[in-house]
Amino acid sequence: MRPRRFPRTTLTVMTAVTAAALLGAASWAAVAGAARAPDGSALRTIMREMGRDMQVVTDGIAREDWALVAKTAPRLADHRQPPLAEKMRVLGFLGNDAGAFRQHDARTKQAAQALGQAAQRRDGEAVIASFATLQRSCLACHQRFRQPFVEHFRGQP
Repeated sequence: MRPRRFPRTTLTVMTAVTAAALLGAASWAAVAGAARAPDGSALRTIMREMGRDMQVVTDGIAREDWALVAKTAPRLADHRQPPLAEKMRVLGFLGNDAGAFRQHDARTKQAAQALGQAAQRRDGEAVIASFATLQRSCLACHQRFRQPFVEHFRGQP
């Protein structure tokens, strides 16, 4: 008996489906690994990283080390994102407030970018003004979302 031959389009579709399934399995494995942050929350880990970067920027400003501030600001502007599974949990929890959360994140990004640009120009006054804007942005987000996040996600896998 001869092996069955499939039309070229069927083979293409089967190959694409198989590739997507393998990619999906690999992605879920990566997400599962990334979501296992030491404290159980990738978002919490990201916030801690950003806190350390803010301390580095504060130190750089105090010492007028504009190169350090310029190097660190992009890490704040383009901070890591939680893995897809955690991002979906967060967005599900936020519901109608997801847009406000995204706006806070966008303001933080803009302020951090302005901070980096001012540091590259070695403009101390603009660095301080941008850093103040960045701090206000972080504070506004934390005041609105930190406690509800902690109460909702504390202890959840």
